[in-house]
Amino acid sequence: MTPDLAMPLVGNPAIHSSLPLAPFASPDGLDPQLQDFLDLTSAKLCRWLGEAQARGPLPTLAVLPSIEPEGGPRSFTQLLDDLQLVMDGAYRPSHPGALAHLDPPPLTASIAADLVCAGLNNNLLAEELAPSLSNLERQLCTWVAHRLGMPESAGGVPASGGSLSNLMALVVARQQAGLGSDADAVVLASADAHVSLAKAVRVMGLRADALQTVPVDGSGALQVEALEALLLKLRQQGRSCLAVVATAGTTVRGAVDPLQALADLCARHHLWLHVDAAIGGAYGLSPTTAALLSGVERADSITINPQKLLGITKTSSLLLVADRGLLSRTFATGLPYMESPWGEAHGGEQGLQGSRPAEILKLWLGLRQLGDQGIEQLLEGALQRKQFLLDHLDAERLQLLSGPLHLLACRPMHADHDAVDAWSASTRALLLDHQFMLSRPLYAGCHHLKAVLGNPHTQAPHLEQLAAMLNGSVQEVP
Repeated sequence: MTPDLAMPLVGNPAIHSSLPLAPFASPDGLDPQLQDFLDLTSAKLCRWLGEAQARGPLPTLAVLPSIEPEGGPRSFTQLLDDLQLVMDGAYRPSHPGALAHLDPPPLTASIAADLVCAGLNNNLLAEELAPSLSNLERQLCTWVAHRLGMPESAGGVPASGGSLSNLMALVVARQQAGLGSDADAVVLASADAHVSLAKAVRVMGLRADALQTVPVDGSGALQVEALEALLLKLRQQGRSCLAVVATAGTTVRGAVDPLQALADLCARHHLWLHVDAAIGGAYGLSPTTAALLSGVERADSITINPQKLLGITKTSSLLLVADRGLLSRTFATGLPYMESPWGEAHGGEQGLQGSRPAEILKLWLGLRQLGDQGIEQLLEGALQRKQFLLDHLDAERLQLLSGPLHLLACRPMHADHDAVDAWSASTRALLLDHQFMLSRPLYAGCHHLKAVLGNPHTQAPHLEQLAAMLNGSVQEVP
C-alpha cells in the first residue's frame, strides 16, 4: 500500500532493526525503513561527534569489520555495528587538541548537504544529469572568483582536491601558451611550494627538472629577484616557462608569496600566473582579511580549498580562472551521448573529471549557514589563536616560523638536526598523551612541530597548556 504523504510517518527503528535493509529507496512514497535507518545512522554520528573531547583526537587502531560482502543481506543492526567499528578508529577533528593539519571540524550544514548530495546522486558530468546543481555550480564558482577580485569574465570548476586543481591550472596554462608539444617547458615556484606541483609536471609528461624552484626569504616567501634571474637563465638555455606559481599559504609556516610583485613580473614577461591559495584563499572571502592576499585578483588562475579552514566537508576545492572560457577550450572533447548543454558547457567539459558528485552543494549550504559574519569570525578566530600561541611561546629557546596565516612551526633554537628530530618525536608523543595532536613536518633538513590554528573549539586555556608544554620541552635540549 502506498503511504499517504499527507500524513506524517513516524518510523519505529525497533520494527526494522533486525530486517535486511532494502537495497534502494522506494520511489513510490516515503520509505519508512530508509527513514529509520538514516535516523539510527545520524544518531550514531551525532554521538561520535559529541564524544570527541572525551576520546582524544587520535584513536588507537581499531579492529575493522570484514571486508567481503559475506553471503546474504545484512540487517540494520549488523550494518550499524560494522559502521561503529570503522568510526571507532577515525581521526576526530572536532577535538580541541586536533591541531596537526588543515582539517578543521565540519560545519553542520555541510554534513547535511553531503547526505543530501549522496541521496540525490546527481552527476555533474552533464546538465541533464544535474539540472539545478549544474546551475548552482556555475554561479557559486563565479561568485567566489568575483569575491576574490577576479574580472567579470572569471569562473571556475570544482575539483577533487587542491592537487587536481593545481594540475588542471597548469594544463590550461600550457594550452594557452601554445606549449602542448614542448616537453622542455618549465614551471617556476618557490622551494616551499606544494608537492602537488611536482606530481603535476610528472603527469603532464614534462622533464624531470620541469619544476624549477627558488629559495624563500626569512619570512618563507618567494624571492622575486631570484625567480626573475632564473627565468632569464632558462630562456638563454632555450627553455620556455609555461607558468609561474605563487603560493598563498605554504604548508609548514603559512607564508604568502609577494603576489603583486609576481603579477608585475608575469605581466612584463607575458607569463601565466597561477596562485595556489588552497590554504590561504579563504581569507580573500572577507573584507577584513582580504589584504593578506593583495594581488591575488591579478592571477590568471587560482586554487582555493574551502575544506582547509571553513569547515566544508571533504573534498572541497575550486579551480578559478580569469577567463572561464579557457576551461572548456582546454578540456572539452565533446559528449556525443548527451544533449547539448543549456549553459556554456557541460560540467564534464570544464575539467579533467567526467562523472563527479555535487560537491558544490556542501560549499553553498555551508557558506549560507555562516553568512558574511560567520566567515569573518572563522577567519579572524584562526588568526587570533595563532597570535595567542605565538605570544605565549618562548622565543628565546624556540625558533618560531609563521607567516601571516594561521599556521605556526617551531623547533629548539641552535640545536643540530639530530637533536631537533629527537625533540620533535618525543615532544609529539608527550603532547598526544595530553590530547594535543601536532604534526611533525620535515622542513629545512629536520622535523619541526607544527600547529594549525583553524579549529574553532580550541580556546585560550588549551593554548596556554600547549604553550607551557612546548616551552618546558626545550629546557633540556642540548
